[in-house]
Amino acid sequence: MLSRFRNRNFFILDLVLLSLTPAVSLALRVELPWDERYTVGLLYYSLFSVPVKIIIFYLFGLYKRLWQYASVDAIISVLWSVGIASLIITGSVSAVLGSGILSDIYIPRSIPLIDGMLTLIIIGGTRISLRLVQYQAGGGHYNPAGKRVLIAGAGDAGQMVAKEILTSRHIHDNLVGLVDDDPIKIGAIIHGAKVLGALDQLPAIIRNQQVDEVIIAMPTAPGEVIRKVVSFSEQKGVTTKTLPGIYELISGEVTVSQLREVEVGDLLRRQPVDLSVEQVRDFIEGKRILVTGAGGSIGSELCNQISQCHPAKLYALGHGENSLFLLPQKINAWTKKQQEEKLEIIVADIRDDVRLHNIFSRSKPEIVFHAAAHKHVPLMEQNLEEAITNNILGTRSIIEQSKQHQVERFVLISTDKAVEPMNVMGMTKRVAELIVKNAAEETGRPYVSVRFGNVLGSRGSVVPFFKEQIAAGGPVTVTHPEVERFFMTIPEAVQLVLQAFALGSCGDIFILDMGEQIKINDLAEELIKLSGLEVGQDIEIVFTGLRPGEKLSEKLFGKGETPQTTNHDKIQVVREDIPLSGDLFNQEIDTLISLAKRGNTEEAYQKLRQICSWSGENVKP
Repeated sequence: MLSRFRNRNFFILDLVLLSLTPAVSLALRVELPWDERYTVGLLYYSLFSVPVKIIIFYLFGLYKRLWQYASVDAIISVLWSVGIASLIITGSVSAVLGSGILSDIYIPRSIPLIDGMLTLIIIGGTRISLRLVQYQAGGGHYNPAGKRVLIAGAGDAGQMVAKEILTSRHIHDNLVGLVDDDPIKIGAIIHGAKVLGALDQLPAIIRNQQVDEVIIAMPTAPGEVIRKVVSFSEQKGVTTKTLPGIYELISGEVTVSQLREVEVGDLLRRQPVDLSVEQVRDFIEGKRILVTGAGGSIGSELCNQISQCHPAKLYALGHGENSLFLLPQKINAWTKKQQEEKLEIIVADIRDDVRLHNIFSRSKPEIVFHAAAHKHVPLMEQNLEEAITNNILGTRSIIEQSKQHQVERFVLISTDKAVEPMNVMGMTKRVAELIVKNAAEETGRPYVSVRFGNVLGSRGSVVPFFKEQIAAGGPVTVTHPEVERFFMTIPEAVQLVLQAFALGSCGDIFILDMGEQIKINDLAEELIKLSGLEVGQDIEIVFTGLRPGEKLSEKLFGKGETPQTTNHDKIQVVREDIPLSGDLFNQEIDTLISLAKRGNTEEAYQKLRQICSWSGENVKP
């Protein structure tokens, strides 16, 4: 019934009631029965005031709202519209009474004020009444027999969840209260539920209130807070659910329907990135963009986020046809028709100079994001030639075509493993950074590199690997109990890459703030617990020893690198002088590539170490 109560019904109701308010106002102002001289004035006043009100209410959108979902902004629109209509009517009545053609018409000057107050009561009351009826019909229930739920977080998200639990007809939980660390909120009542205490009191509150489930409603809380709530809940045998993080809430609207199980990404959660979308869009909008490695985890997310900045054309280049075939499904900003017009998928090998030349000549990209690389450390230790030809020769081929075809901006996706590299993959990425810097010095263009650590959820990364092992019944294999790594989510990494791209100048190396390193063993334990299992009882953790080329921990800055701040608090920049550059540098790269192609692995390895050492890096002996 409520869904059929539309704004045309309000329009008719307003016409009827607003036609009566002038008479009621006059009756309140003078004694009944009133003098006949008021009748003509009342008629003129009504004929003028009612259309004015209806027009103002229409302009303020009062006949476009769904009043059963009215909120504070709707009340404000009622106040403004009634106030402005009353001012217009009062001013007009004051101006014409007793003058001109209306000199014989009489009406008390207080009538517009009384009429305005009655109008506010009618307009606001009818609409808010519908909202109250909707609230009662939709829920507003208390269900003592339902699952006993406690909300962790009494901010905006927590209030939304509490409201949804108490009003939705589809939810039958019993909200026992909330917890929050803000001392001002403790003891407060939110939608009928009390804030029972701080997060540190969670174990006692769970016990005293006999809580069955804890809902974590803190979308921007850091990982350590989420871990604390999960740990307290696990101690008491209580399940946890959470609201999605910032990257999952594209619309920005939080409802209880978006609750899901706590995942490892929540435990590592960091403060959300404050991305200057306008600054990034200014560089990308209307430009032709080329992304290499477009089928990979970072490359595909780059394509997705770049598409939201309205490029003229997006060229997605990669070598694996299967991942490229699935790429259009990951680009959310474009319709199928827009993808057909703006997205071109190119299957090519970045080491094929002739093929690359043809691609650049035809597409004429203005900006290049180079994400194509071999990244698995143990595998590259066993395949030195492939690592050199792909990560170094491929990067040089892309950069040479970029120089030749006047590419305006170039971004290399690098890694923290390029810092004081202990493995082949790290050394090849360090040389790739040097190639980009050398090209920047030659051209004077903003060709830059961006370093970051491990990416949660990327193909071949540790989290999906651990999940597979847990699903198989274990054991979960960790190389060393003390090994630790930096972690980021894929969307966050790409957002910061785009921000660094907008900040870049000639030859910069940007380092993304990845918070503190996380021990891989702790990560494995959390994943096992989140799977509802016990470490050591249901699933064993087995330490296998460090793999060839693997470090216990990573660094963000190399020897002699002095990071400088930028105007983005999560991005630092390194500007370094490299002793070896220009023609001599290119000759050394030629020698390295030639050795790799001929299969002279030992000589190629020594040359790779030598080039990294010349750049001031401590490298594996």
